[in-house]
Amino acid sequence: MRIIAGEARGRKLKPVPEEGTRPTSDRVKESMFNILQFHLEGRRVLDLFAGSGQLGAEALSRGARECVFVEQSGAAADVIRENTRFFGKRAEVRVAEALRWLEGVSERFDVVLLDPPYRSRLAEKALRLLFERDLVNPGGFVLCECAKETDLQEPQAPYCLQKIYSYGNKKLMLYTRQTGDAT
Repeated sequence: MRIIAGEARGRKLKPVPEEGTRPTSDRVKESMFNILQFHLEGRRVLDLFAGSGQLGAEALSRGARECVFVEQSGAAADVIRENTRFFGKRAEVRVAEALRWLEGVSERFDVVLLDPPYRSRLAEKALRLLFERDLVNPGGFVLCECAKETDLQEPQAPYCLQKIYSYGNKKLMLYTRQTGDAT
């Protein structure tokens, strides 16, 4: 595992030693950041279900202003801190169960990277909380990696499903938060 592009290009990332953590493949990660390439500079990013922190670290390397990493495992959070030490205070790690954290947070983000365990229904629940609590800034994005067979409901305005990208047994779902008021 490594950072693909940007200021930390080529930097190796430590994996999480726990079972059940599934790192995003380089192919899918590269596709994710090709989708977001013009939407990261100076933005505030949330890496939810962060695992090793590789997605948020990639966003920081590509110019994100800051990234909040949410991970419930203390061991994984330690790995994230090690993997993001290079970025200093731009990386903030929060040890919490993702859904509970979303229920209590009042912060908003420009880009949300969502990669929950497959077949757990956590993607659906996390998206519902993000959209209902309106935690994405106008003009912002949510990019969700999930199993290809995952069926997620269409969100209500001001959110919309922009596009679905398929890669073997997984897919990426790109949501946008429209600008202006939802009426």
